[in-house]
Amino acid sequence: MKYDTYTPGGTNRASLANRAPRILTSALSGARFTTMRLIQLTVLLALAGTAFAGSKIAPDLQADASSTVDVIVQFVNPPTKQQLKQLGAYGRMKQIFDGINAAHLTLPMSVVQALANDPSILYISPDRNMAGSLDLADPTTNATAVWQQYGVDGTGIGVAIIDSGVSLKNDLNTKDAFGSRIVYSESFVSGGDPSDLYGHGTHVAGIVAANGADSTGGNFARTFKGIAPNANIINLRVLDQNGAGTESSVISAIQRAIQLQSTYNIRVLNLSLGHPVYESYTLDPLCQAVEQAWRAGIVVVTAAGNYGRDNTKGRHGYGTIASPGNDPYVITVGATSMNGTPYRSDDTIASYSSKGPTLVDHIVKPDLVAPGNNIISLLASPTCTLISQYPKTQVNAATYCSNCETLGTYSTASASYFRLSGTSMATPMVSGAVALLLQYQPSLTPDQVKAKLMKTAAKVLPQYSTGTDILTLVKFDNQSDIFSVGAGYLDIAAALASNDTVMLPARSPIAVYNSVTKTVTIVRDFSVVWGNSVVWGDSVVWGSVVFSGSLGSQSVVWGSSVVWGDATASGFSVVWGSATNSNSAMTAMSADDGDEDPGL
Repeated sequence: MKYDTYTPGGTNRASLANRAPRILTSALSGARFTTMRLIQLTVLLALAGTAFAGSKIAPDLQADASSTVDVIVQFVNPPTKQQLKQLGAYGRMKQIFDGINAAHLTLPMSVVQALANDPSILYISPDRNMAGSLDLADPTTNATAVWQQYGVDGTGIGVAIIDSGVSLKNDLNTKDAFGSRIVYSESFVSGGDPSDLYGHGTHVAGIVAANGADSTGGNFARTFKGIAPNANIINLRVLDQNGAGTESSVISAIQRAIQLQSTYNIRVLNLSLGHPVYESYTLDPLCQAVEQAWRAGIVVVTAAGNYGRDNTKGRHGYGTIASPGNDPYVITVGATSMNGTPYRSDDTIASYSSKGPTLVDHIVKPDLVAPGNNIISLLASPTCTLISQYPKTQVNAATYCSNCETLGTYSTASASYFRLSGTSMATPMVSGAVALLLQYQPSLTPDQVKAKLMKTAAKVLPQYSTGTDILTLVKFDNQSDIFSVGAGYLDIAAALASNDTVMLPARSPIAVYNSVTKTVTIVRDFSVVWGNSVVWGDSVVWGSVVFSGSLGSQSVVWGSSVVWGDATASGFSVVWGSATNSNSAMTAMSADDGDEDPGL
């Protein structure tokens, strides 16, 4: 027998690689995973060497072979009961995720390494950890005009808030104040309490659906209403009192929203959280879960991320879109600063708002932007973790209540509202807009909603602007290119007024770098809505300001004069190469260090 590459004992690596699936099946076929089998499997893996490439194991899943890890295992095809039974025998089967062909397990790292060679296994990733002003935003996004002109307020539309929980608040009650519009609550955090001890989820829910009950009346100079002030909230808690949680909990919550879809007319799913990108969206289990919701007819709106100030290796915040915002199906939202006025003319991109393209896949993101800086919304309780850790987020009741001193229920610090900044706040602006759009046109599909919002987004942001960190006073220069503002600024009135019909998918396009011309272009894909038509063409959807010329039939979105110039800059390889992140934490996309705002 002839061998191309020899190994000790006369066994070649290529032969071992071909036999690996059969060896693995044999090694894992018993009822118990014995020490001898583990030794045999370890030896086989060592002999196979590079033939057992780790491409099926997420780059952030690193542990000693003797340790035990929590993982999400994705299968190529729906796993059989026998497969799941055998796999569970080597560790602990925690949950099976129907629809995305995946399971959550606790396994020895040695078994994980072995599974990477099983042809029935698609990908293995860790159960990643997670952590987690309206009166101006309403007119800025044209929500106020929509309420008056179209008479829509989100009535009958269910919005699933997957976050740190939603606490009962007067602003989330029904119009008659006798019931709550939080129509369903469930916790995926140990302890089972779906209320919001952290404070993030209630703030997000308020941006979507607060009716301003605690800031309406003769004593109030300002009323804080959400974008869809009569929409229903489905509260799916995945973050604990410290803003921490797990990816498996988020996936479980997404699948619960799908299960409850018809019961509560869930048309929108809000994810104001995410983690850095480690792999292609086609392998990321969280991305696969949001795609499952999208296919079920639920519009998924997710945060771009708060990494726009990241200048690691000189990348100026580019390539920092978070997962699942890197998925081309969902609507990914960046944040703007309203600069203290209800008019868009002086608004700018927020310096912390993450920029595209996405790592690995180079998807053009965000899809659009919305107000997210210094947003006043609902306070879960004066003792919630966020306001305890960041007391500067408190709102002085005197700023919106003219006679606070005489009102027994109000003190200097508001008990109803506080202020946060981030793409977490911009995301529910769009979720609320989707609720209004779906109340007005219930038959719209997720792709039609996305396309409509992107095409009608206003192209009004200045080409260049500066943001100043409210805490450090460090200044950041921004430019309103396609990877910073996407298709433009959320305009709800324009979306409702649009009669354009979409019949093709609205997947976000791919950007490609040409090393010869040193330009980046949008890939022309005729299978999606913005292929090459007059109505849905590049310059119509993204605006002519984002382009710097043409190259054949392609539109150049990144020319030699933009940001770096060419691939010699250190940050270029981070964005356009195959680099991935090293920090596996998933975070709620909000903070108390937004940009300076003259309106404060």
